[in-house]
Amino acid sequence: MSRYHALIVAAGMGSRFASEIPKQYALLEGKSVLQHAIDRLSTNLPLHRVYVALAPDDPWYDSAIAAREDITSLRCGGATRAATVRSALEKIISAANDDWIVVHDAARPCVDGASLARLQHELADDDIGGLLAIPVVSALKRADDTGRVTGNERREGLWQAQTPQMFRYRVLRDALAQPGADLALDCSQAVEKLGLKPRLVMGSANNLKISYPEDLMLAAAILAAERGEKT
Repeated sequence: MSRYHALIVAAGMGSRFASEIPKQYALLEGKSVLQHAIDRLSTNLPLHRVYVALAPDDPWYDSAIAAREDITSLRCGGATRAATVRSALEKIISAANDDWIVVHDAARPCVDGASLARLQHELADDDIGGLLAIPVVSALKRADDTGRVTGNERREGLWQAQTPQMFRYRVLRDALAQPGADLALDCSQAVEKLGLKPRLVMGSANNLKISYPEDLMLAAAILAAERGEKT
């Protein structure tokens, strides 16, 4: 039976967040954004183990994250996100070829159980894997270097990628071993360059990515709404 290995990418510094600490360590309801992400995956997926990919010189992790026997930190951050994932995969020696690698952004603390259940269910017998995503619903404008509109893009058939992105270990390993794979925007793009077609699984607009300080307020409102509280 295939096992599930979570790989949470937490090696970025988050320059847009404009803080002295990376956004994954910002506090949200009294615990770090990263801790929320870990807890969400651990609670809603049958994980064999959780791996957290960190920058080599990360000084925050040990004090921000509760120690658990099923969590392994990997100080393997690279120059790009894809390079970090590739380096982490090399260290997950317990994974079998058909095991699932569940790659998740440390800055997505609100991924919901229903979306994770859909991801697990819809990909259960898939030979490749897929990702959470939501259809694009807003108008898309293309701009020039001065910020002026130069055209419009049709949104039909377009989806906004989220995480987790979940792939068979052998598929993701082979995808990230390709020349130039370190420049892939996400794991799905690397897999697509193998000529494969990852499956899109409906996610949720509540699965926001923390990019700016004000996103913490939105995340807090989402968590409160899940508990049925008024904000």
